[in-house]
Amino acid sequence: MLILAFDTATERATSALVSDGELLGERVSTAQTLLEDVDALLRQASAQPRDLEGLAVGTGPGSFTGMRIGLAVARGLGLALGVPGAGVSTLDALRAGGGERALPVIDARRGEVFVPGPRAVSPDALEVDGVLCVGNGAVRYRELIESRGGTVPPDDDPRHLPQAKLHARLAGKLGPIEAIQPLYVRDPDIGRRP
Repeated sequence: MLILAFDTATERATSALVSDGELLGERVSTAQTLLEDVDALLRQASAQPRDLEGLAVGTGPGSFTGMRIGLAVARGLGLALGVPGAGVSTLDALRAGGGERALPVIDARRGEVFVPGPRAVSPDALEVDGVLCVGNGAVRYRELIESRGGTVPPDDDPRHLPQAKLHARLAGKLGPIEAIQPLYVRDPDIGRRP
């Protein structure tokens, strides 16, 4: 089964093309270049959009705009090509890349991080003694995490990315693309009054 997977919930978007569990190609860029990345992956694999049999898309939590871009692309491709899809939590993909005991930590802005639950918490509330923390929130709050006994891989370590190839593996049963929903943990910034 040829699956296109991508996640745009963080500032570094990932995309991958996977055929029966074999990685054919992957890219790391931004949500704004997602369609270019999809085109490049298909060309690299000598495949056409009509060859796709499924989509796996990151559902967040993360950037409101980034998540909406990813879901809009998934719905557009899914409906145009008539392929099913599945949503995968960005936190689950980070955990899969970091190892079963890793704590995925996504920068939530406003002095908070997204962690499993999913929930938004202050970095001060993290219990990280002896824990490997991965994700852009772990990088941002490295000093705090390490001062509390946690471990954070180097900034350029791939475990900090929600790797799209893992979305394909975690996708499970594919279903109607329009059933995939974003994972909102809190209200978007827009409409907030000071």
